[in-house]
Amino acid sequence: MTERQNIEWKRSWQDEYLKWICGFANAQGGSIFIGKEDDGSISGLPKAKKLLEDIPGKAKQQLGLTLDVNLHETEGKQFLEIPVLPSSVAISLRGRYYYRTGSTKIELTGIALNEFLLNKAGLTWDTIPEPKATLDDIDPASVERFLRDAKTAGRMPDIGEVPIAELLERLHLIQDGQLTRAAVVLFGKDPAKFYHSLSVKLGRFANNVDIRYQEVIEGNIIQSLPDILQQLERKFFVKAIRFEGIHRIEEPPYPTAALREVFLNALVHRRYMSSTVQARIYDDKMTIWNEGPLPHQIPELNAPHPSVPRNRLIADICFKAGYIDSWGRGIEKITTTCTAHGCPAPNFENAFEGVQVTLLPKFTMPSQVTPQEGTKSGPSEAHEAPITDPVIDPVTDPVEKLLLAIGKSEKSPAAIREALGLKHRHTFRKNYIEPAIEAGYIEPTIPERPSSRLQKYRLTKKGTHTLSSLPK
Repeated sequence: MTERQNIEWKRSWQDEYLKWICGFANAQGGSIFIGKEDDGSISGLPKAKKLLEDIPGKAKQQLGLTLDVNLHETEGKQFLEIPVLPSSVAISLRGRYYYRTGSTKIELTGIALNEFLLNKAGLTWDTIPEPKATLDDIDPASVERFLRDAKTAGRMPDIGEVPIAELLERLHLIQDGQLTRAAVVLFGKDPAKFYHSLSVKLGRFANNVDIRYQEVIEGNIIQSLPDILQQLERKFFVKAIRFEGIHRIEEPPYPTAALREVFLNALVHRRYMSSTVQARIYDDKMTIWNEGPLPHQIPELNAPHPSVPRNRLIADICFKAGYIDSWGRGIEKITTTCTAHGCPAPNFENAFEGVQVTLLPKFTMPSQVTPQEGTKSGPSEAHEAPITDPVIDPVTDPVEKLLLAIGKSEKSPAAIREALGLKHRHTFRKNYIEPAIEAGYIEPTIPERPSSRLQKYRLTKKGTHTLSSLPK
């Protein structure tokens, strides 16, 4: 028999073991046995009756805990049992906080301590107001996209047209007149202004050391997920091409649905005050890592478990939009989708104070291809084996022309149409303006009055970055 999450054996008592009591109280409780060996056998405890009186007093004085210590005797050998109940408030020992995880005791510091104290207060990181943020920091296009997605998902009642402030209040994203951190992360125009580690890093690696190229995805969650999937498909993945008769069929190395689920879980459940989400793409595998250990309610990652979101408000909004469910089925869905696509089952593990997912492709991607080296493959080059067919350009042709037409200035719709040589307003709106706003490349100067005669459009930070990479 070995020590477990809620069992600790000690041969004799030392005041140092108050740390173990503190750790049990801050976690799920447990019992410490004094007078037992590491294998659980009874060694006996001299002066057991004196400790029976001393230990409760020390726990009360130094921890503020009331303990009932039990004296046991077996075959003439005495030992103590110290049952510790989980505490609803945070317990400290001389100003330090300890926590029982697995069969070890750890001291909580930094971000882990902050997260622990919030949870004990019934809060999560994303529920805290962000005093520096105002409604001017909220991106109307992202809010509009959320409403469309929520309507499609059918998980939110139709609220009609309401001001953004009222909507955010209904979604509990405004607390006491202040935007919450969740509001900034979900809908912020520039959330990195408030939280510097919000980005997602994508890297194409030759091995664990040599990186070929990389991209950094910035922006709020509503914007980031489509951008991540687009960048992966167009710059990082090589598709297999096969033909059925005259039909050309392109097959990605990983199923999009699985990638979507992995990155959504990473964005929803990550720690936002530490490292970025990091995806490493190799020839024969892909790893996605986000910082943030599993909550104590989920002792085993691969076993069935309930939904326990680290960021409660962010998870709720993503649920309402239809991006995630609330049943803790993410791992099952990712595994099922990968195997149905023909990929080996993925691996999920606790790694580097976070969670890492390793996906294995349906086929190995050629190692020599980079976005700069790849070329389009024509029908005459296609075989039944994988053929390189990377798509380099991250924007569609109409949107590319739109970015070039707007440039670094603010322009009215009429001026943009003239620069593009377009006459029909509907075509202009449908094929140019709407896709560019949807992708986050441009924004209106008067978002609260879309039909204003004074309306103009300008490039976003993302649009400016994309424009700089386009051929002039």
